[in-house]
Amino acid sequence: VQLQASGGGLVQAGGSLRLSCAASGRTDSTYMGWFRQAPGKEREFVATIRWNGGHTYYADSVKGRFAISKENAKNSVYLQMNKLEPEDTAVYYCAAGRAILSTSTTARGYNSWGQGTLVTVSS
Repeated sequence: VQLQASGGGLVQAGGSLRLSCAASGRTDSTYMGWFRQAPGKEREFVATIRWNGGHTYYADSVKGRFAISKENAKNSVYLQMNKLEPEDTAVYYCAAGRAILSTSTTARGYNSWGQGTLVTVSS
């Protein structure tokens, strides 16, 4: 599956952004999610959604501020980011894979990755 992410940009602290990720090709993934990587840091899990059923999971750092959703007809997943903080500055990657619940919040649960979209939050 090929993933195309979009929607990053520069926003002030407290603002909002919406990221989009469109999947094409063979889309038999069980989960689609978002990870992020800040400068000098390792890639970390942000949020994921089960393709069938819609169950969602979030990193503690974004709970209550971010919301992941999907649109099956468009093979797309979205990440609505509200109350953004400078600590949210990172390159955001969408990912898809045949993860199971125990691996759905780890990078090893995903085998397809988008190109990344930069989110910069100014203070």
